Amino acid sequence: MKNGKVSLGLIGAGRAGMIHARNFRAAVPNAALTAVADPCRENVQAALQELEIEKGYEDYRELLKDEEIDAVIIVTPTKYHCEIAVEAARAGKHILCEKPMAITVEECEIMEEAAARYHVKLQVAFMRRFDSAFMEARSVVDAGDIGDVVMVRSNTRGPSIPKPWMYDISKSNGPLAEVNSHDIDTLRWFTGSEFKTVYAMGGNYRCPDAREEFPDFYDNVILSAGFENGMQGMIDGAQGVLYGYDARVEILGTRGCIFLGKTQERPITVCRSDMHRYESFTNSWKFLFKDAYLEEDMDFVDCILTDREPKVTGHDGKMAVKVVNAGNLSITSGKIITL
Repeated sequence: MKNGKVSLGLIGAGRAGMIHARNFRAAVPNAALTAVADPCRENVQAALQELEIEKGYEDYRELLKDEEIDAVIIVTPTKYHCEIAVEAARAGKHILCEKPMAITVEECEIMEEAAARYHVKLQVAFMRRFDSAFMEARSVVDAGDIGDVVMVRSNTRGPSIPKPWMYDISKSNGPLAEVNSHDIDTLRWFTGSEFKTVYAMGGNYRCPDAREEFPDFYDNVILSAGFENGMQGMIDGAQGVLYGYDARVEILGTRGCIFLGKTQERPITVCRSDMHRYESFTNSWKFLFKDAYLEEDMDFVDCILTDREPKVTGHDGKMAVKVVNAGNLSITSGKIITL
């Protein structure tokens, strides 16, 4: 590290990657984004121009050879996470890995083992744990203000149609991974327990192009769960809903309930003379969790500088992948899966 600053390289310069890049470039104290890697030349050139940096690579391995880089942010398709994380750990780079952590539990364990062997930090990007409303809700739960938690329900529904590569469940793990990993982690966080059983149902209602070649693909999913401590959980996820980006949580206790999530990008409601009410629904996760992304990135740098464990670890990422795999098995088998 130079002058007490953590030098970072971005691997994957898509939408989510550039959110992290902008934070580390201009808003995270004691951090300096100095390089970017992406197999798409246009993405690299666009990132270099916007971020006003000089080091750009089409092969992430070239970025890992840079001895001045202390840490990397991995924001690539999930199937590449394990390979890149192991190479990064071997190169002595700390790792912030976007969700989902990997495709399988075995890959997650390989990533954990590599981070431990080469003494680097491994943080998984569940940014909702850094959202101010989610953190306040956790404090309310811990204080016992709603009694004992009985059930946690979480939904994430996105407006856009899935990318074609997501149709192949063997490569993407489906919406349970791409959309609902955050919901799975939310349930673990608020119940304080691990999933014990899951039962899931999925269906393809909005993506007719995928039905013939990828009959197992689903764009809508419902998952119910039982936890080791006796609590209950429910998740619903969807892609291509068109009406907006919808992420909400309910935490039901024995003496109350917490409602989390906002649906309006601008706090304005218009009531018209035809007796209809109009509200603008938020259309992007980029707006909804903007501050949470920044807090997450700041915490990653802080855990490097203070040599402490990340607040969201590889184990947290692994347990979410475990539930994703169990949920997909439940969808195809029609059975309740015991973890």
